[in-house]
Amino acid sequence: MHAQLVACGGQGISVRSLGASRAGEIRIGRFLRNDAVSVAEMASAAAKRTAARVTGGHILAIQDTTVLTSEGGGGQYLHAMIAVDADDDTLYGLVHAIGLDRSSGKRGSRHLRALSDKESGRWLDCAEKAGTVLGRAERITIIGDRESDIFGLYAARPANADILVRARQDRRLEHQGMLFAKLDGLDVAGESTMTLPARPGIAARDIRLAFRYSPVAILRPGYHRKKDGPDGRFLILYAVDVREIDPTSKTPIHWRLITSHEVATIEDAKAMVGLYQRRWQIEQLFRTLKTQGFDLEGIELADNPARQRLSMAALIAAVSIQQLVHGRDGPTPGRPARPATDIIDEDEIELAELFNDSVEGQTQKQKNPHPRGTLAYLAWVCARLGGWTGYYGKPGPKVMLKGFLHFQNATATAKLLSNAYKEIRDV
Repeated sequence: MHAQLVACGGQGISVRSLGASRAGEIRIGRFLRNDAVSVAEMASAAAKRTAARVTGGHILAIQDTTVLTSEGGGGQYLHAMIAVDADDDTLYGLVHAIGLDRSSGKRGSRHLRALSDKESGRWLDCAEKAGTVLGRAERITIIGDRESDIFGLYAARPANADILVRARQDRRLEHQGMLFAKLDGLDVAGESTMTLPARPGIAARDIRLAFRYSPVAILRPGYHRKKDGPDGRFLILYAVDVREIDPTSKTPIHWRLITSHEVATIEDAKAMVGLYQRRWQIEQLFRTLKTQGFDLEGIELADNPARQRLSMAALIAAVSIQQLVHGRDGPTPGRPARPATDIIDEDEIELAELFNDSVEGQTQKQKNPHPRGTLAYLAWVCARLGGWTGYYGKPGPKVMLKGFLHFQNATATAKLLSNAYKEIRDV
């Protein structure tokens, strides 16, 4: 199913185009409308594969929400969490994902409902999953943007994980006034230069930043205090304020970060900013899911549960494409080679080698420089199958998707022929 989704990347997704024939359209339609196919089970299966790849180290559990369809204050949304290596940016896979049907009109009653009954509970659900799925990691840091600035997330984080969130709310502090005023009143602890990566329509640029940091006692919100009594009135966390010096952009950098990591030195503060920057990985995944690859916003299914199943399958496939993109450069000092079996089966490696022999050219730049059986080797093959010449730039998501489609189609054909041969032989 995931391979068939790849086939429609960049063209908009429809059941007809997925099936490639009337019979295929009927099969996939039945799959998408089958109530026995659980979106939660699809996400759980992907998470198990991710858990098997994590064998230690510091893992970043990055979560965010993206819009699939917008319908005047509501619509369909997809919330996802991915596992990324804090040291070398390896994308291990999906940790958890939740489909949301958002409706308007509930904001006024948000304080009257338990967090588990709110959409914001998705941030806690993913955090809980991170603690179990990534249980073999030596260290886990759960990272979220301003929408995840939820007291319940700080209070109920897994015991084996830390939190790093960009603050949205100006929170009350225990005997210390307000959070933003406290940060504004701190002396600058140090300065540093940071490179902002290029984004669509925006070139990369170097900026100078001023750092402030302090431990903070964040007061439990009043409606929580009424429920919980006097105990646990506040949480001791750490705040990092980083803002651009002499900005030239209309939207200068000013981040206020809240974390459970101890921030005792300027180097600790810089490290937190460096970790938060890694959020770009999930932003890139969503771009691959939509404008840079699968064009999931153009989905052509009126049936809501079917749309959710298709969206989840597309997300899982998009993670594979991102793994190819991130693995294309191969191992570097301190970053070991990832195996191709991160995204393909062991019995498909031989097919990758056959394709490699057919796409290698005469010049050195048209030779696969990576060891056979590695993810980088497979990424190089897929890039060549997707039209990359080996000379100009690095292959991106669209090229990888096109090449992986070619590879998956060949794999499906080979397995079909193999099964047919076995049936004939058995007769």
